[in-house]
Amino acid sequence: MFTIALAQLNPTIGAIAENAEKIVTAALQAQARGTDLLLTPELALCGYPPKDLLLNPSFVQQLEGELQRLAEKIPPSMAVLVGTVTPHHEAEHQGQKKLWNSAVLIEQGQVKQRFHKCLLPTYDVFDEDRYFASAPKSEYFTYKNVKIGVTICEDLWNDEAFWGQKFYQVNPLTDLIDQGVNLVVNLSASPYSCGKHRLRESLISHSAKRFNVPLIYVNQVGGNDDLIFDGGSFAVNNQGKIIGRSPLFQEDLALLNYDLNKGELIGQKLASLPMAGPEELWQALVLGVGDYLHKCGFSKAILGLSGGIDSSLVAAIAVEALGKENVLGILMPSPYSSDHSVQDALALADNLGIATQTIAIGPIMATYDQALEPLFQGTPFGIAEENLQSRIRGNLLMAIANKFGHLLLSTGNKSEMAVGYCTLYGDMNGGLAAIADVPKTQVFELCRWLNREQTIIPPNVLTKPPSAELKPGQVDADSLPPYDILDGILGRLIEKHQSPQEIINAGFERETVLKIFQLVQRSEFKRRQAAPGLKVTDRAFGSGWRMPIAQAFHSQNC
Repeated sequence: MFTIALAQLNPTIGAIAENAEKIVTAALQAQARGTDLLLTPELALCGYPPKDLLLNPSFVQQLEGELQRLAEKIPPSMAVLVGTVTPHHEAEHQGQKKLWNSAVLIEQGQVKQRFHKCLLPTYDVFDEDRYFASAPKSEYFTYKNVKIGVTICEDLWNDEAFWGQKFYQVNPLTDLIDQGVNLVVNLSASPYSCGKHRLRESLISHSAKRFNVPLIYVNQVGGNDDLIFDGGSFAVNNQGKIIGRSPLFQEDLALLNYDLNKGELIGQKLASLPMAGPEELWQALVLGVGDYLHKCGFSKAILGLSGGIDSSLVAAIAVEALGKENVLGILMPSPYSSDHSVQDALALADNLGIATQTIAIGPIMATYDQALEPLFQGTPFGIAEENLQSRIRGNLLMAIANKFGHLLLSTGNKSEMAVGYCTLYGDMNGGLAAIADVPKTQVFELCRWLNREQTIIPPNVLTKPPSAELKPGQVDADSLPPYDILDGILGRLIEKHQSPQEIINAGFERETVLKIFQLVQRSEFKRRQAAPGLKVTDRAFGSGWRMPIAQAFHSQNC
Protein backbone atom coordinates (compact mmCIF):
# COMPACT_ATOMS: atom_id res chain seq x y z
CA MET A 1 0.00 0.00 0.00
CA PHE A 2 1.18 3.53 -0.76
CA THR A 3 -0.54 6.90 -0.34
CA ILE A 4 -1.13 9.50 -3.05
CA ALA A 5 -2.05 13.12 -2.27
CA LEU A 6 -3.91 15.45 -4.62
CA ALA A 7 -2.78 19.05 -4.06
CA GLN A 8 -5.56 21.25 -5.42
CA LEU A 9 -3.68 24.56 -5.52
CA ASN A 10 -4.51 28.19 -6.35
CA PRO A 11 -1.38 29.63 -7.98
CA THR A 12 -0.85 33.23 -9.06
CA ILE A 13 0.43 33.56 -12.62
CA GLY A 14 4.06 34.59 -12.63
CA ALA A 15 4.51 34.41 -8.84
CA ILE A 16 7.01 31.61 -9.29
CA ALA A 17 8.66 31.64 -5.86
CA GLU A 18 5.30 31.98 -4.07
CA ASN A 19 3.80 29.14 -6.12
CA ALA A 20 6.81 26.97 -5.25
CA GLU A 21 6.21 27.66 -1.57
CA LYS A 22 2.61 26.51 -1.98
CA ILE A 23 3.90 23.23 -3.39
CA VAL A 24 6.43 22.84 -0.57
CA THR A 25 3.74 23.55 2.04
CA ALA A 26 1.45 20.97 0.44
CA ALA A 27 4.34 18.47 0.39
CA LEU A 28 5.08 18.98 4.08
CA GLN A 29 1.40 18.63 4.98
CA ALA A 30 1.16 15.53 2.83
CA GLN A 31 4.29 14.06 4.41
CA ALA A 32 2.80 14.57 7.87
CA ARG A 33 -0.19 12.51 6.70
CA GLY A 34 1.97 9.67 5.44
CA THR A 35 1.98 10.48 1.74
CA ASP A 36 4.35 8.78 -0.68
CA LEU A 37 3.42 10.58 -3.95
CA LEU A 38 2.10 14.13 -4.33
CA LEU A 39 0.36 15.38 -7.47
CA THR A 40 -0.01 19.08 -8.40
CA PRO A 41 -2.09 20.75 -11.16
CA GLU A 42 -0.98 21.64 -14.68
CA LEU A 43 1.63 24.45 -14.72
CA ALA A 44 1.29 24.76 -10.93
CA LEU A 45 4.74 26.36 -10.68
CA CYS A 46 3.92 29.32 -12.94
CA GLY A 47 0.11 29.37 -12.92
CA TYR A 48 -2.23 28.77 -15.84
CA PRO A 49 -2.52 30.32 -18.37
CA PRO A 50 0.81 32.23 -18.49
CA LYS A 51 0.14 33.39 -22.06
CA ASP A 52 2.85 35.62 -23.57
CA LEU A 53 4.96 35.53 -20.42
CA LEU A 54 6.18 32.36 -22.10
CA LEU A 55 7.79 34.46 -24.84
CA ASN A 56 10.14 36.00 -22.26
CA PRO A 57 13.28 33.82 -21.97
CA SER A 58 13.92 35.00 -18.41
CA PHE A 59 10.50 33.70 -17.36
CA VAL A 60 11.42 30.18 -18.44
CA GLN A 61 14.88 30.51 -16.88
CA GLN A 62 13.35 31.49 -13.55
CA LEU A 63 11.05 28.49 -13.73
CA GLU A 64 13.98 26.14 -14.31
CA GLY A 65 15.93 27.68 -11.45
CA GLU A 66 12.97 27.50 -9.07
CA LEU A 67 12.33 23.90 -10.08
CA GLN A 68 15.84 22.94 -8.96
CA ARG A 69 15.41 24.79 -5.65
CA LEU A 70 12.03 23.14 -5.20
CA ALA A 71 13.57 19.71 -5.64
CA GLU A 72 15.93 20.41 -2.75
CA LYS A 73 13.05 21.43 -0.46
CA ILE A 74 10.79 18.45 -1.12
CA PRO A 75 11.09 15.83 1.66
CA PRO A 76 13.33 13.07 0.27
CA SER A 77 10.93 10.41 1.53
CA MET A 78 8.30 11.32 -1.05
CA ALA A 79 7.94 11.87 -4.80
CA VAL A 80 6.19 14.88 -6.36
CA LEU A 81 4.83 15.53 -9.84
CA VAL A 82 5.08 19.27 -10.54
CA GLY A 83 3.31 21.01 -13.41
CA THR A 84 5.65 23.48 -15.10
CA VAL A 85 7.11 24.75 -18.38
CA THR A 86 10.36 23.21 -19.56
CA PRO A 87 12.65 24.06 -22.51
CA HIS A 88 12.49 21.95 -25.65
CA HIS A 89 16.21 21.72 -26.34
CA GLU A 90 15.85 19.98 -29.71
CA ALA A 91 13.24 22.43 -30.96
CA GLU A 92 15.35 24.24 -33.55
CA HIS A 93 16.63 21.00 -35.01
CA GLN A 94 13.10 19.57 -35.21
CA GLY A 95 11.43 22.80 -36.32
CA GLN A 96 9.09 22.86 -33.30
CA LYS A 97 8.15 25.28 -30.54
CA LYS A 98 10.85 25.89 -27.94
CA LEU A 99 8.80 24.91 -24.89
CA TRP A 100 7.00 21.95 -23.41
CA ASN A 101 3.97 21.96 -21.14
CA SER A 102 5.39 19.46 -18.68
CA ALA A 103 4.97 17.40 -15.55
CA VAL A 104 8.27 16.93 -13.75
CA LEU A 105 8.94 14.07 -11.34
CA ILE A 106 10.96 15.09 -8.28
CA GLU A 107 12.29 12.28 -6.12
CA GLN A 108 15.05 12.12 -3.49
CA GLY A 109 15.88 15.79 -4.00
CA GLN A 110 16.39 15.52 -7.76
CA VAL A 111 14.53 15.99 -11.01
CA LYS A 112 14.19 12.39 -12.13
CA GLN A 113 11.92 12.49 -15.19
CA ARG A 114 10.00 14.89 -17.42
CA PHE A 115 6.70 14.24 -19.16
CA HIS A 116 5.21 16.46 -21.85
CA LYS A 117 1.69 17.28 -22.98
CA CYS A 118 0.60 15.66 -26.23
CA LEU A 119 -2.68 17.35 -27.13
CA LEU A 120 -2.59 21.15 -27.34
CA PRO A 121 -6.05 22.80 -27.42
CA THR A 122 -6.60 25.88 -29.59
CA TYR A 123 -10.37 26.29 -29.20
CA ASP A 124 -12.30 28.73 -27.01
CA VAL A 125 -9.92 30.31 -24.44
CA PHE A 126 -7.00 28.03 -25.30
CA ASP A 127 -4.03 28.91 -27.50
CA GLU A 128 -1.40 26.37 -26.47
CA ASP A 129 -0.09 25.68 -29.95
CA ARG A 130 1.20 29.28 -29.92
CA TYR A 131 3.77 28.34 -27.27
CA PHE A 132 4.26 24.60 -26.88
CA ALA A 133 5.52 21.65 -28.86
CA SER A 134 3.31 18.58 -28.93
CA ALA A 135 4.86 15.44 -27.46
CA PRO A 136 4.63 12.40 -29.75
CA LYS A 137 3.22 10.18 -26.99
CA SER A 138 2.60 10.01 -23.26
CA GLU A 139 5.09 8.28 -20.97
CA TYR A 140 5.03 6.59 -17.58
CA PHE A 141 7.25 6.22 -14.54
CA THR A 142 7.58 3.29 -12.17
CA TYR A 143 6.97 3.85 -8.48
CA LYS A 144 7.00 0.94 -6.01
CA ASN A 145 6.75 -1.39 -9.03
CA VAL A 146 3.60 0.38 -10.24
CA LYS A 147 3.59 1.78 -13.77
CA ILE A 148 2.02 5.25 -13.52
CA GLY A 149 1.09 6.93 -16.79
CA VAL A 150 1.28 10.73 -16.86
CA THR A 151 -1.14 12.90 -18.85
CA ILE A 152 -1.78 16.64 -18.82
CA CYS A 153 -5.29 18.11 -19.07
CA GLU A 154 -6.38 17.85 -22.74
CA ASP A 155 -4.61 14.49 -23.08
CA LEU A 156 -7.67 12.82 -21.54
CA TRP A 157 -10.25 14.68 -23.65
CA ASN A 158 -10.00 12.67 -26.86
CA ASP A 159 -12.03 9.56 -26.02
CA GLU A 160 -13.90 9.01 -29.28
CA ALA A 161 -16.17 6.42 -27.63
CA PHE A 162 -17.40 9.10 -25.22
CA TRP A 163 -17.74 12.00 -27.68
CA GLY A 164 -18.70 10.03 -30.76
CA GLN A 165 -15.80 11.54 -32.71
CA LYS A 166 -12.04 12.10 -32.50
CA PHE A 167 -10.73 15.64 -32.05
CA TYR A 168 -7.08 14.66 -32.47
CA GLN A 169 -5.33 11.92 -34.42
CA VAL A 170 -3.84 10.30 -31.33
CA ASN A 171 -5.26 9.28 -27.97
CA PRO A 172 -2.57 9.47 -25.25
CA LEU A 173 -4.60 7.23 -22.97
CA THR A 174 -4.60 4.46 -25.56
CA ASP A 175 -0.80 4.80 -25.86
CA LEU A 176 -0.40 4.39 -22.11
CA ILE A 177 -2.68 1.36 -21.99
CA ASP A 178 -0.58 -0.21 -24.76
CA GLN A 179 2.47 0.36 -22.52
CA GLY A 180 0.83 -1.64 -19.74
CA VAL A 181 0.35 1.08 -17.13
CA ASN A 182 -1.41 0.23 -13.87
CA LEU A 183 -2.57 3.75 -13.03
CA VAL A 184 -3.02 7.02 -14.94
CA VAL A 185 -2.71 10.49 -13.42
CA ASN A 186 -3.76 13.76 -15.02
CA LEU A 187 -2.42 17.19 -14.09
CA SER A 188 -5.03 19.70 -15.18
CA ALA A 189 -5.98 23.38 -15.34
CA SER A 190 -9.50 23.14 -16.68
CA PRO A 191 -11.46 26.44 -16.68
CA TYR A 192 -14.88 26.53 -15.13
CA SER A 193 -18.22 26.81 -16.85
CA CYS A 194 -21.58 25.96 -15.32
CA GLY A 195 -21.83 22.21 -14.72
CA LYS A 196 -18.45 21.39 -16.27
CA HIS A 197 -17.25 19.37 -13.26
CA ARG A 198 -20.01 16.86 -13.92
CA LEU A 199 -18.91 16.56 -17.54
CA ARG A 200 -15.32 15.91 -16.44
CA GLU A 201 -16.39 13.20 -14.03
CA SER A 202 -18.54 11.53 -16.70
CA LEU A 203 -15.69 11.58 -19.23
CA ILE A 204 -13.00 10.28 -16.87
CA SER A 205 -15.31 7.63 -15.40
CA HIS A 206 -16.17 6.45 -18.90
CA SER A 207 -12.50 6.20 -19.89
CA ALA A 208 -11.49 4.36 -16.70
CA LYS A 209 -14.18 1.77 -17.21
CA ARG A 210 -13.48 1.47 -20.94
CA PHE A 211 -9.74 0.86 -20.45
CA ASN A 212 -10.04 -0.91 -17.08
CA VAL A 213 -7.54 1.41 -15.39
CA PRO A 214 -7.87 3.71 -12.35
CA LEU A 215 -7.51 7.44 -13.06
CA ILE A 216 -6.61 10.42 -10.88
CA TYR A 217 -7.50 13.94 -12.00
CA VAL A 218 -5.92 16.95 -10.21
CA ASN A 219 -7.33 20.34 -11.18
CA GLN A 220 -6.21 23.91 -10.49
CA VAL A 221 -8.51 26.13 -8.43
CA GLY A 222 -8.84 29.93 -8.31
CA GLY A 223 -9.38 32.91 -10.57
CA ASN A 224 -6.85 34.12 -13.13
CA ASP A 225 -8.04 37.15 -15.12
CA ASP A 226 -11.30 36.22 -16.85
CA LEU A 227 -10.96 32.51 -16.11
CA ILE A 228 -12.18 30.70 -13.02
CA PHE A 229 -10.80 27.27 -12.12
CA ASP A 230 -13.15 25.25 -9.96
CA GLY A 231 -10.91 22.47 -8.66
CA GLY A 232 -13.09 19.43 -7.99
CA SER A 233 -10.11 17.04 -8.27
CA PHE A 234 -11.20 13.41 -8.13
CA ALA A 235 -10.21 9.78 -8.61
CA VAL A 236 -12.03 6.82 -10.12
CA ASN A 237 -11.31 3.11 -9.86
CA ASN A 238 -10.99 0.84 -12.85
CA GLN A 239 -14.77 0.35 -12.89
CA GLY A 240 -15.30 4.08 -13.32
CA LYS A 241 -16.63 4.63 -9.79
CA ILE A 242 -15.61 7.88 -8.11
CA ILE A 243 -13.75 6.96 -4.92
CA GLY A 244 -12.33 10.36 -3.92
CA ARG A 245 -13.18 13.98 -4.60
CA SER A 246 -11.95 17.42 -3.50
CA PRO A 247 -14.44 20.24 -2.97
CA LEU A 248 -15.10 22.87 -5.60
CA PHE A 249 -13.78 26.45 -5.43
CA GLN A 250 -11.22 26.01 -2.64
CA GLU A 251 -7.71 24.68 -2.11
CA ASP A 252 -7.55 21.16 -0.79
CA LEU A 253 -5.27 18.23 -0.06
CA ALA A 254 -7.02 14.92 -0.63
CA LEU A 255 -5.49 11.48 0.04
CA LEU A 256 -5.91 8.15 -1.71
CA ASN A 257 -4.36 4.75 -1.17
CA TYR A 258 -3.11 2.38 -3.86
CA ASP A 259 -3.33 -1.27 -2.87
CA LEU A 260 -0.20 -2.92 -4.30
CA ASN A 261 -1.60 -6.42 -3.88
CA LYS A 262 -4.95 -5.77 -5.55
CA GLY A 263 -3.82 -3.01 -7.93
CA GLU A 264 -6.73 -0.83 -6.79
CA LEU A 265 -7.25 2.77 -5.73
CA ILE A 266 -8.95 3.26 -2.39
CA GLY A 267 -10.43 6.64 -1.51
CA GLN A 268 -10.16 8.33 1.88
CA LYS A 269 -12.47 11.31 1.26
CA LEU A 270 -15.39 12.05 -1.05
CA ALA A 271 -16.43 15.69 -0.92
CA SER A 272 -20.00 16.33 -1.96
CA LEU A 273 -20.75 18.45 -4.99
CA PRO A 274 -22.71 21.66 -4.45
CA MET A 275 -26.24 21.94 -5.72
CA ALA A 276 -26.25 22.68 -9.42
CA GLY A 277 -27.47 26.05 -10.60
CA PRO A 278 -27.41 29.24 -8.51
CA GLU A 279 -25.30 27.89 -5.62
CA GLU A 280 -22.54 26.72 -7.95
CA LEU A 281 -22.62 29.91 -10.02
CA TRP A 282 -22.53 32.05 -6.88
CA GLN A 283 -19.45 30.28 -5.54
CA ALA A 284 -17.70 30.67 -8.90
CA LEU A 285 -18.39 34.42 -9.10
CA VAL A 286 -17.30 35.01 -5.51
CA LEU A 287 -14.04 33.17 -6.12
CA GLY A 288 -13.45 35.02 -9.39
CA VAL A 289 -14.03 38.48 -7.92
CA GLY A 290 -11.97 37.81 -4.80
CA ASP A 291 -8.99 36.38 -6.65
CA TYR A 292 -9.02 39.08 -9.33
CA LEU A 293 -8.78 41.83 -6.73
CA HIS A 294 -6.24 40.14 -4.50
CA LYS A 295 -3.98 38.96 -7.33
CA CYS A 296 -4.06 42.44 -8.87
CA GLY A 297 -3.08 43.99 -5.55
CA PHE A 298 -6.44 45.49 -4.51
CA SER A 299 -8.18 45.06 -1.18
CA LYS A 300 -11.26 47.25 -1.66
CA ALA A 301 -13.93 47.57 -4.35
CA ILE A 302 -16.25 50.38 -5.39
CA LEU A 303 -19.38 50.23 -7.52
CA GLY A 304 -22.32 52.38 -8.49
CA LEU A 305 -25.60 51.47 -6.77
CA SER A 306 -28.58 52.29 -8.98
CA GLY A 307 -31.24 50.38 -7.10
CA GLY A 308 -31.35 47.93 -10.00
CA ILE A 309 -30.92 44.19 -9.88
CA ASP A 310 -27.50 44.03 -11.58
CA SER A 311 -25.71 46.38 -9.22
CA SER A 312 -27.48 44.70 -6.30
CA LEU A 313 -26.10 41.30 -7.29
CA VAL A 314 -22.57 42.61 -7.89
CA ALA A 315 -22.58 44.33 -4.50
CA ALA A 316 -23.63 41.09 -2.81
CA ILE A 317 -20.88 39.15 -4.61
CA ALA A 318 -18.28 41.75 -3.62
CA VAL A 319 -19.30 41.61 0.02
CA GLU A 320 -19.06 37.82 0.09
CA ALA A 321 -15.67 37.91 -1.64
CA LEU A 322 -14.05 40.85 0.17
CA GLY A 323 -16.01 41.54 3.34
CA LYS A 324 -18.55 44.32 3.86
CA GLU A 325 -15.90 46.71 5.21
CA ASN A 326 -14.08 46.56 1.86
CA VAL A 327 -16.99 47.53 -0.41
CA LEU A 328 -18.17 51.09 -1.08
CA GLY A 329 -21.41 51.88 -2.89
CA ILE A 330 -21.93 55.20 -4.68
CA LEU A 331 -25.43 56.50 -5.35
CA MET A 332 -25.63 59.03 -8.21
CA PRO A 333 -29.28 60.01 -8.70
CA SER A 334 -30.23 62.21 -11.63
CA PRO A 335 -33.43 64.22 -12.17
CA TYR A 336 -34.79 61.11 -13.94
CA SER A 337 -34.07 58.72 -11.05
CA SER A 338 -37.16 57.46 -9.29
CA ASP A 339 -37.52 57.74 -5.53
CA HIS A 340 -37.73 53.97 -5.21
CA SER A 341 -34.38 53.52 -6.96
CA VAL A 342 -32.60 55.52 -4.27
CA GLN A 343 -34.59 53.81 -1.53
CA ASP A 344 -33.87 50.36 -2.98
CA ALA A 345 -30.14 51.12 -3.23
CA LEU A 346 -30.02 52.30 0.39
CA ALA A 347 -32.02 49.28 1.54
CA LEU A 348 -29.58 46.97 -0.23
CA ALA A 349 -26.61 48.72 1.35
CA ASP A 350 -28.23 48.39 4.75
CA ASN A 351 -28.89 44.67 4.20
CA LEU A 352 -25.27 44.12 3.17
CA GLY A 353 -23.81 46.44 5.79
CA ILE A 354 -21.71 48.43 3.32
CA ALA A 355 -20.87 52.13 3.40
CA THR A 356 -22.41 54.46 0.81
CA GLN A 357 -21.93 57.96 -0.52
CA THR A 358 -24.46 59.95 -2.55
CA ILE A 359 -23.50 62.36 -5.34
CA ALA A 360 -26.44 64.00 -7.11
CA ILE A 361 -25.51 64.49 -10.76
CA GLY A 362 -28.24 66.99 -11.74
CA PRO A 363 -25.94 70.04 -11.49
CA ILE A 364 -23.22 68.25 -13.46
CA MET A 365 -25.73 67.35 -16.17
CA ALA A 366 -26.76 70.98 -16.40
CA THR A 367 -23.14 72.01 -16.84
CA TYR A 368 -22.70 69.48 -19.65
CA ASP A 369 -25.89 70.69 -21.33
CA GLN A 370 -24.68 74.27 -21.12
CA ALA A 371 -21.26 73.41 -22.54
CA LEU A 372 -22.75 71.41 -25.44
CA GLU A 373 -25.68 73.73 -26.14
CA PRO A 374 -23.93 75.73 -28.89
CA LEU A 375 -23.16 72.54 -30.76
CA PHE A 376 -26.35 70.60 -29.98
CA GLN A 377 -28.72 73.57 -30.48
CA GLY A 378 -31.62 72.78 -32.77
CA THR A 379 -31.21 69.01 -32.55
CA PRO A 380 -33.72 66.69 -30.85
CA PHE A 381 -32.97 65.11 -27.45
CA GLY A 382 -31.62 61.62 -28.07
CA ILE A 383 -29.15 58.89 -27.17
CA ALA A 384 -26.19 61.27 -26.91
CA GLU A 385 -27.93 63.27 -24.18
CA GLU A 386 -29.15 60.11 -22.42
CA ASN A 387 -25.63 58.66 -22.37
CA LEU A 388 -24.22 61.76 -20.70
CA GLN A 389 -25.73 60.57 -17.42
CA SER A 390 -23.96 57.26 -17.63
CA ARG A 391 -20.68 58.90 -18.63
CA ILE A 392 -20.88 61.39 -15.77
CA ARG A 393 -21.41 58.52 -13.36
CA GLY A 394 -18.56 56.56 -14.92
CA ASN A 395 -16.19 59.50 -14.53
CA LEU A 396 -17.16 60.02 -10.91
CA LEU A 397 -16.67 56.35 -10.09
CA MET A 398 -13.27 56.26 -11.78
CA ALA A 399 -12.21 59.41 -9.94
CA ILE A 400 -13.12 57.89 -6.57
CA ALA A 401 -11.46 54.57 -7.43
CA ASN A 402 -8.35 56.41 -8.58
CA LYS A 403 -8.22 58.64 -5.51
CA PHE A 404 -8.48 55.87 -2.93
CA GLY A 405 -6.90 52.94 -4.78
CA HIS A 406 -10.09 50.88 -5.03
CA LEU A 407 -11.05 48.63 -7.93
CA LEU A 408 -14.20 49.68 -9.76
CA LEU A 409 -16.58 46.83 -10.49
CA SER A 410 -18.81 47.34 -13.52
CA THR A 411 -22.25 45.82 -13.23
CA GLY A 412 -23.45 45.02 -16.77
CA ASN A 413 -24.81 41.54 -17.49
CA LYS A 414 -24.29 39.31 -20.53
CA SER A 415 -27.62 40.17 -22.14
CA GLU A 416 -26.72 43.87 -22.17
CA MET A 417 -23.15 43.25 -23.33
CA ALA A 418 -24.42 41.10 -26.19
CA VAL A 419 -26.72 43.71 -27.70
CA GLY A 420 -24.81 46.85 -26.71
CA TYR A 421 -27.36 48.03 -24.14
CA CYS A 422 -24.53 49.71 -22.24
CA THR A 423 -22.53 52.93 -22.50
CA LEU A 424 -18.85 53.18 -23.36
CA TYR A 425 -16.96 55.34 -20.86
CA GLY A 426 -20.02 55.17 -18.65
CA ASP A 427 -21.54 52.12 -16.97
CA MET A 428 -18.92 50.00 -18.77
CA ASN A 429 -16.12 51.71 -16.82
CA GLY A 430 -14.28 49.47 -14.41
CA GLY A 431 -11.45 47.06 -13.74
CA LEU A 432 -13.61 43.93 -13.69
CA ALA A 433 -17.04 43.14 -15.12
CA ALA A 434 -18.21 40.71 -12.48
CA ILE A 435 -21.41 39.42 -14.16
CA ALA A 436 -20.60 40.11 -17.82
CA ASP A 437 -21.15 36.42 -18.60
CA VAL A 438 -24.36 36.06 -16.58
CA PRO A 439 -27.56 36.51 -18.65
CA LYS A 440 -30.25 38.75 -17.18
CA THR A 441 -32.60 35.85 -16.48
CA GLN A 442 -29.85 34.18 -14.44
CA VAL A 443 -29.25 37.44 -12.59
CA PHE A 444 -32.84 37.26 -11.37
CA GLU A 445 -32.47 33.57 -10.53
CA LEU A 446 -29.33 34.23 -8.49
CA CYS A 447 -30.95 37.08 -6.58
CA ARG A 448 -34.00 34.99 -5.72
CA TRP A 449 -31.67 32.24 -4.52
CA LEU A 450 -29.80 34.73 -2.34
CA ASN A 451 -33.09 35.65 -0.67
CA ARG A 452 -34.01 32.03 0.12
CA GLU A 453 -33.30 32.37 3.86
CA GLN A 454 -33.16 36.11 4.49
CA THR A 455 -33.81 39.30 2.55
CA ILE A 456 -30.59 40.51 0.96
CA ILE A 457 -31.92 41.89 -2.31
CA PRO A 458 -34.83 44.27 -1.58
CA PRO A 459 -38.12 42.73 -2.83
CA ASN A 460 -38.90 45.76 -5.00
CA VAL A 461 -35.66 45.21 -6.93
CA LEU A 462 -36.92 41.77 -7.94
CA THR A 463 -40.37 42.93 -9.04
CA LYS A 464 -39.99 46.34 -10.68
CA PRO A 465 -39.45 46.52 -14.47
CA PRO A 466 -35.72 46.83 -15.28
CA SER A 467 -34.79 50.36 -16.34
CA ALA A 468 -31.70 52.44 -17.04
CA GLU A 469 -33.71 55.54 -16.04
CA LEU A 470 -32.07 57.74 -18.64
CA LYS A 471 -35.30 59.56 -19.44
CA PRO A 472 -38.72 59.83 -17.80
CA GLY A 473 -40.66 56.56 -17.67
CA GLN A 474 -37.99 54.58 -19.52
CA VAL A 475 -37.87 50.79 -19.13
CA ASP A 476 -35.64 48.21 -20.82
CA ALA A 477 -38.67 46.75 -22.63
CA ASP A 478 -38.85 49.96 -24.69
CA SER A 479 -35.70 48.89 -26.53
CA LEU A 480 -35.42 45.14 -25.99
CA PRO A 481 -37.71 42.13 -26.08
CA PRO A 482 -38.59 40.53 -22.72
CA TYR A 483 -35.44 39.09 -21.19
CA ASP A 484 -36.63 35.49 -21.29
CA ILE A 485 -37.03 35.83 -25.05
CA LEU A 486 -33.81 37.81 -25.49
CA ASP A 487 -31.76 35.31 -23.49
CA GLY A 488 -33.33 32.41 -25.36
CA ILE A 489 -32.20 33.93 -28.66
CA LEU A 490 -28.75 34.91 -27.37
CA GLY A 491 -28.08 31.46 -25.92
CA ARG A 492 -28.74 29.83 -29.27
CA LEU A 493 -26.78 32.47 -31.19
CA ILE A 494 -23.70 32.76 -28.97
CA GLU A 495 -23.26 29.36 -27.31
CA LYS A 496 -24.89 27.02 -29.83
CA HIS A 497 -23.72 28.95 -32.93
CA GLN A 498 -27.16 28.71 -34.51
CA SER A 499 -28.04 30.78 -37.56
CA PRO A 500 -30.93 33.26 -37.48
CA GLN A 501 -33.04 30.85 -39.51
CA GLU A 502 -32.40 28.01 -37.07
CA ILE A 503 -33.48 30.26 -34.21
CA ILE A 504 -36.58 31.35 -36.13
CA ASN A 505 -37.38 27.68 -36.79
CA ALA A 506 -37.19 27.07 -33.04
CA GLY A 507 -40.21 29.34 -32.60
CA PHE A 508 -38.82 32.85 -32.17
CA GLU A 509 -40.28 35.77 -34.12
CA ARG A 510 -38.36 36.51 -37.30
CA GLU A 511 -38.17 40.30 -36.90
CA THR A 512 -36.93 39.99 -33.31
CA VAL A 513 -34.28 37.42 -34.20
CA LEU A 514 -32.89 39.51 -37.05
CA LYS A 515 -32.82 42.62 -34.88
CA ILE A 516 -30.90 40.83 -32.12
CA PHE A 517 -28.51 39.30 -34.65
CA GLN A 518 -27.69 42.79 -35.96
CA LEU A 519 -27.32 44.26 -32.47
CA VAL A 520 -24.83 41.56 -31.47
CA GLN A 521 -22.72 42.22 -34.56
CA ARG A 522 -22.83 46.02 -34.23
CA SER A 523 -21.83 45.96 -30.55
CA GLU A 524 -18.48 44.26 -31.02
CA PHE A 525 -16.59 47.57 -30.78
CA LYS A 526 -18.04 48.09 -27.31
CA ARG A 527 -17.15 44.63 -26.06
CA ARG A 528 -13.60 45.04 -27.31
CA GLN A 529 -13.21 48.02 -24.94
CA ALA A 530 -14.96 46.46 -21.96
CA ALA A 531 -13.36 45.44 -18.67
CA PRO A 532 -12.44 41.75 -18.34
CA GLY A 533 -15.50 39.68 -17.50
CA LEU A 534 -15.55 36.45 -15.50
CA LYS A 535 -16.28 33.45 -17.73
CA VAL A 536 -19.00 31.16 -16.36
CA THR A 537 -20.68 29.86 -19.54
CA ASP A 538 -19.39 27.75 -22.40
CA ARG A 539 -18.82 30.87 -24.49
CA ALA A 540 -18.10 34.25 -22.99
CA PHE A 541 -17.21 37.66 -24.43
CA GLY A 542 -13.60 37.28 -23.31
CA SER A 543 -10.40 35.59 -24.42
CA GLY A 544 -12.39 32.91 -26.25
CA TRP A 545 -14.46 35.39 -28.31
CA ARG A 546 -12.53 36.56 -31.37
CA MET A 547 -14.88 38.44 -33.65
CA PRO A 548 -13.83 41.21 -36.06
CA ILE A 549 -15.13 44.71 -35.44
CA ALA A 550 -15.09 45.98 -39.04
CA GLN A 551 -17.06 43.29 -40.86
CA ALA A 552 -20.16 42.97 -43.00
CA PHE A 553 -21.20 39.34 -42.71
CA HIS A 554 -24.89 38.62 -43.09
CA SER A 555 -26.05 35.07 -42.64
CA GLN A 556 -27.49 33.68 -45.88
CA ASN A 557 -29.43 31.13 -43.89
CA CYS A 558 -32.24 33.44 -42.73
